[in-house]
Amino acid sequence: MASLTIQHATKSFGGLEVLHGVDIQIADGEFVVLVGPSGCGKSTLLRLIAGLEDITQGEILIGDREVSHLHPKDRDIAMVFQSYALYPHMTVEENMGFSLRMRDVNLSERKDKVRASAEILGLTNLLGRYPRQLSGGQRQRVAMGRAIVRDPKVFLFDEPLSNLDAKLRVQMRSEIRELHKKLGTTIVYVTHDQIEAMTMADTIVVMRDGYVEQIGSPLDLYDRPANIFVGSFIGSPAMNMLEGRIGGDRQSFVSNRGTQIAFGAPVSPEADRKVILGIRPEDIGVSETGTPAMVRQVEPTGADLHVNLDLDGDGFTALFHERLPLEEGQNMGLKVLADQAHFFDPDSGKRIE
Repeated sequence: MASLTIQHATKSFGGLEVLHGVDIQIADGEFVVLVGPSGCGKSTLLRLIAGLEDITQGEILIGDREVSHLHPKDRDIAMVFQSYALYPHMTVEENMGFSLRMRDVNLSERKDKVRASAEILGLTNLLGRYPRQLSGGQRQRVAMGRAIVRDPKVFLFDEPLSNLDAKLRVQMRSEIRELHKKLGTTIVYVTHDQIEAMTMADTIVVMRDGYVEQIGSPLDLYDRPANIFVGSFIGSPAMNMLEGRIGGDRQSFVSNRGTQIAFGAPVSPEADRKVILGIRPEDIGVSETGTPAMVRQVEPTGADLHVNLDLDGDGFTALFHERLPLEEGQNMGLKVLADQAHFFDPDSGKRIE
């Protein structure tokens, strides 16, 4: 196990810079998830850590040792890929022990390490099978087992669950977290799925266009997003955003389309300040005297009710945990409490404290 330090990491392909001075400090044994939309640079950063891409500028340290320009095999890391990358002509046991064989580990020790890893992952009864005889989840476990036997200082996961169906993804998320608890190894995990990030990470790194937008615990990012992008990206359904200004009493907001939202208590921005108001769908309540809205669409999911609304032409989403008798075209009133509202500067996009 070891800490991982990324200092001013820059990566260019030809004249195109895709990572711009990234700084991340990962503690020994921490589970860190890199998350962001496609093309944000998260997989490129993971490949820099692994040594699969050359860093253009900056440093990468595993523990106190700089590894920025070392060959991947000399970095003491193990990587689990999206595609599993198993050898089809080898059994599960042979696949898991292959890296040890390449390091000339003797057969007895190899078997002991493979069987210990197989027991952790519930693969003991599958050691004699070939990848074609396994389900997607079992193949992913074999890929993880192959990484475990190496006893690396850092595990790297590159979107390992994206090929699995929804039910199996939920199960594998839990299994990877349990694996982390058992091994206590530093993990860097890449995903574009913010639900994966929220449910698995000790710390989330949100990236966009090669920059780090915010680093924090899942609830830090959810409760105090640093800017509009993080507020919109973290949370599902996405945070509602309305442009407008704070009322003169600091207890209300008026959108550019004239929609007025009363908070019932003073909010932090000063009176008449232009802001972008962010409201999470799950923080919206129903009130007969609240902000008028028209129901556009009702989407029952069983446990929750997703409602698409119209606020004077602005689209708005609400998430209710109770089964309200709502119909398309119906008018209703909405309420938002002051401590559930988020405010962002319209020019910089940054959170207003």
